[in-house]
Amino acid sequence: QVQLVESGGGLVHPGGSLRLSCVASGSIFSINDMGWYRQAPGKQRELVAVIPKSGSPKYADSVKGRFTISRDNAKKTVYLQMNSLKPEDSAVYYCYADAHTFQAIYTPRGYWGQGTQVTVSS
Repeated sequence: QVQLVESGGGLVHPGGSLRLSCVASGSIFSINDMGWYRQAPGKQRELVAVIPKSGSPKYADSVKGRFTISRDNAKKTVYLQMNSLKPEDSAVYYCYADAHTFQAIYTPRGYWGQGTQVTVSS
């Protein structure tokens, strides 16, 4: 049982910044990858960024150089710093985690947050 709770979304002007946070809780044994996806109206959900427990993060080409993903393993939290925001970044952003629970230590499963709205508009 893993719950992911996102926060930090909101309305910003083009060129502005937002910092999203996602905290994982529950009977977590360990978390492998954590990441952020987004889905805009009429579009498919897409991967924005992913970061492994220990290693280099990966980014969608559309956000590379503008967004930075990071995580705090002790806090079971993943962050997404979004700078130089563009209107096309507007979407619901979903937190994702690939985690092992104490009930299924050897069988990781994917978990999703409820999403947080990011709107970039003038």
